[in-house]
Amino acid sequence: MVDPYFRKIVLVVRTTRLDELIARFNTLDQARFYVEHLGADFSDYLAEHRNYQEAVVKISAFLKEFGILQYLDRRFLPNFIFGSDDRVVVLGQDGLVANTLKYLEGQRVIGVNPDPSRWDGALLPFTIGDILRIFPEEMANKRPVKEVSMAWAKLNTGQELLAVNDFFIGKKSHTSARYLLDTGEQQESQSSSGVIISTGLGSTGWLKSIYAGWKATTQVLLGDNAEELLLEPVDKGAFPWESEHLHWYVREPFPSQTTGTGLVIGRIEKGKNLRLISQMAEDGVIFSDGIEEDYISFNSGTEVIISLARKRGYLVV
Repeated sequence: MVDPYFRKIVLVVRTTRLDELIARFNTLDQARFYVEHLGADFSDYLAEHRNYQEAVVKISAFLKEFGILQYLDRRFLPNFIFGSDDRVVVLGQDGLVANTLKYLEGQRVIGVNPDPSRWDGALLPFTIGDILRIFPEEMANKRPVKEVSMAWAKLNTGQELLAVNDFFIGKKSHTSARYLLDTGEQQESQSSSGVIISTGLGSTGWLKSIYAGWKATTQVLLGDNAEELLLEPVDKGAFPWESEHLHWYVREPFPSQTTGTGLVIGRIEKGKNLRLISQMAEDGVIFSDGIEEDYISFNSGTEVIISLARKRGYLVV
């Protein structure tokens, strides 16, 4: 057994849907009334909560065999200072793993699926039962690791933001956003429902759905030649997590006398960037990884430069 005082282990956990309902409605009974009044199955909320709490208890018992265990609620990730030698275990879902990676500086992450029957978990390669088998190997740095590229947004206001999956730039309401888009070689004023910038890790999500829609549309118009028009094979639905480039694409660009649709998709190679200047009086936002409440304002005159981040994430596999 490893000396229990050898190293700190940080277990990143989250609240369940039931926790959030009780926080909103104050009691379990009031939460139950609200859900059942809408015709939903409250037992599913109870089962999810019970399974997650059981997973926390089980994995905690395992991890305490290998070091000093510290719990970290996802809400406190932005303000938590990780030690350089900390071992980081995330009790999923995928989004929690992605969010954790943004706040690390080279520490390796073990993603654990608390409920495989409920969550697929592309970033959750392990179950609770795997921990006793793989954790000694990880403590000895003998587990393989996959590198994860990130995207970086830097604003002329001095603010910065990282994305593990993708950025959204547009209107808070996802309605018509106005901005100038500059690739470094061309620029165009646009009106659209927003711009998405995706990493390799994020390319199995938002990017995949948009490519699938484009492929279906172009196949109707062009037949089998449609695949040749796309940046990556749609049947794979992704590009590698460690890729040295990002993809950007414009959602629903609108042509008019003052806005164009000539720049709707492209790559941001290493050392290059994509620049946007807001032309929105209010409600312009930039957020990463689908966390809309953690947005940065992007209103008139604000400029953002998007590039490949120097920081990379490391996921134990």
